[in-house]
Amino acid sequence: MSFSPPAAPGPNPYVGPPTPPPGRPGWTRKRVLLPSVAVLFLLGVIIGGADTSQGTTAEARPGPTSTVTATVSATPEPAVTRTVTAAPKPAPTVTKTKTVRVTVAPAADGSGDSGGSGGSDTGGSTYYANCTAVRAAGAAPIRTGDPGYGSHLDRDGDGVACE
Repeated sequence: MSFSPPAAPGPNPYVGPPTPPPGRPGWTRKRVLLPSVAVLFLLGVIIGGADTSQGTTAEARPGPTSTVTATVSATPEPAVTRTVTAAPKPAPTVTKTKTVRVTVAPAADGSGDSGGSGGSDTGGSTYYANCTAVRAAGAAPIRTGDPGYGSHLDRDGDGVACE
């Protein structure tokens, strides 16, 4: 085993970089840096806002000019208005009509019925379809033997139709 003697005093190679000496504090950097940034900013604003036109003077610049414009406006005549009044169409008139056909044969010359000798139900050559047709013809009531009598018109069979 070998023993090595302690090394001579000097910088330690295993320790990190040396720390700066405690000289100026951190606020001095702010005290110098911030005002210099503000001065540079203001110089940039002043230079940027300066007039870049070279060789022009205030007298050479064009001044304001005045222009006179005459405008003629024609007023149109008022339009002619025409009033139209619409009238409603009249309502249609509805009329109900009922048509009844009555067939009446000319009367015989007296030959035929001689006082009830016939026993027929027809009672002549006149025919009525129903009692409404009889009433429309003005022949109601019809008795047995009268022209137009029929058993279909006599409901109760007493010999008088359309009572």
